[in-house]
Amino acid sequence: MAAFLLWCILFVLCWPLALLALLVYPLVWLISLPLRIVGITLVGVFGLLSAILLLPLRLLRGPRAV
Repeated sequence: MAAFLLWCILFVLCWPLALLALLVYPLVWLISLPLRIVGITLVGVFGLLSAILLLPLRLLRGPRAV
């Protein structure tokens, strides 16, 4: 909602820049989409590595620690 209000203010103050922002936003979103996918993948890989590396420690603590 805040982004829309800011865009409306920009449209009133400088409409060519607001229209340019409206046209460029989908392109920026498409370019950043693969980077988001890589980020999600890296978070998953690091979570898996952390679980694998910490498994012996969790097993040594016993069932009460879980």
